[in-house]
Amino acid sequence: MHESSSVGELAEQLRQELDRYSPGEKLPSSRALVERFRVSPVTVSRALARLAVEGLVVTRPGAGAFRAVLRTPAAPTGDTSWQEVALSADGAADLVPRSVDASGVLVSLAAPAPGVIEFNGGYLHPSLQPERAMAAALARAGRRPGAWGRPPMEGLPELREWFARAVGGPVTAAGVLVTAGGQSALTTALRALAPPGAPVLVESPTYLGMLAIARAAGLRPVPVPVDADGVRPSLLADAFRATGARVFVCQPLFQNPTGAVLAPERRAEVLRIARQAGAFVVEDDFVRRLVHEDAGPLPRPLAADDPDGVVVHVSSLTKATSPSFRVSALAAHGPVLERLRAIQIVDTFFVPRPLQEATLELVGSPAWPRHLRAIAAALRARRDAMTAALRLHLPGLALPHIPSGGYHLWLRLPDGASESALTAAALRAGVAVTPGRPYFSAEPPAGHLRLSFAAVAGAGEITEGVHRLRTAWSQVVG
Repeated sequence: MHESSSVGELAEQLRQELDRYSPGEKLPSSRALVERFRVSPVTVSRALARLAVEGLVVTRPGAGAFRAVLRTPAAPTGDTSWQEVALSADGAADLVPRSVDASGVLVSLAAPAPGVIEFNGGYLHPSLQPERAMAAALARAGRRPGAWGRPPMEGLPELREWFARAVGGPVTAAGVLVTAGGQSALTTALRALAPPGAPVLVESPTYLGMLAIARAAGLRPVPVPVDADGVRPSLLADAFRATGARVFVCQPLFQNPTGAVLAPERRAEVLRIARQAGAFVVEDDFVRRLVHEDAGPLPRPLAADDPDGVVVHVSSLTKATSPSFRVSALAAHGPVLERLRAIQIVDTFFVPRPLQEATLELVGSPAWPRHLRAIAAALRARRDAMTAALRLHLPGLALPHIPSGGYHLWLRLPDGASESALTAAALRAGVAVTPGRPYFSAEPPAGHLRLSFAAVAGAGEITEGVHRLRTAWSQVVG
């Protein structure tokens, strides 16, 4: 059993037994809990720490753990209805409403209920994360001289150099800013490049978190359809002419959600069209390190073939490591770099130095390439297991493209099938899936589902999840 699940189970068991003790009474010793539940001392310590955070127990070094004394009732909640007026009173002047809908993003962030198979996750399952390597890197980083001091605002020079080498081409360390995760980097980029009310061209469908960023900033996402070879250049040119947009956001490699890779003949065309329109291309290179074992050589980032400063490049280590390893980079050159830098500093100051130092330790260790090879093999096996199960048990779901990178499949529902009804039925059957509607900035051409194969325990859970989805399908479609 994984350590985190053991901690959760022990914490729940102790939570249920707290009524046996009076407030302030001492709980059994850690040694007694280790022997009784046959778990490690670390598991006991973490379970007690979890209960302490919840305010149920109090731990005293050298004395043990005690049931917490009951707290006094909370003060009555005040009347906050005035906020509805305050938050919307100045909205009449907004060209685009700036209300924030995080529901789509929460689908991939929220943990499902116990027993529900997670086909909607956006991160690697803990068994695929380099936990030991990250822990070792953090420990080494903490001992570095000055590791807890203030870092340079733009990021540690060595880390900026590492990101620059990974992008290649004209990108140098001087053009890299270290940021706190890809979502933060995209937010900075859109705020820097487009004023409120401006149109922003986006792929259709596209990453729902980016659509949420754009709408929260008061921008108008304008869809440009993609096919199996990525965004369609002729439609991109039409969209620039029709809207006067100065920004196009794209994911050229293993696009989310379709998994498409921008075709070689389209790469230069996209850059040419944007340059002619006097526009920037925000390149979200989010899963370059989640390539599958059978992918073959990857195309270079668009930024590597851009000498004119058209591309603002975003890359992140989060997807290949852990949701909490939030280290990414913004790369650009020309006057735009100063604006990106200023906005980032105002918003976040800097990425904590210990995390930057730990990143250098991690990517410079022999464990890093081993980890990348391991997840390349694991993701290919999981993709193949899910693909085979879907073809066998759910042939009515169209799978137009099987990606060789990333962590999910994009399925099209038959005409007339209800996306929302299938999503709800799947959850009742014990499997969480992501509906396709939030990935479209305008009306979708059909219903879709996105199924992740990275957030589950393995092939067995994938097969069981598809069986449960088949049960839901039978209820909704017949």
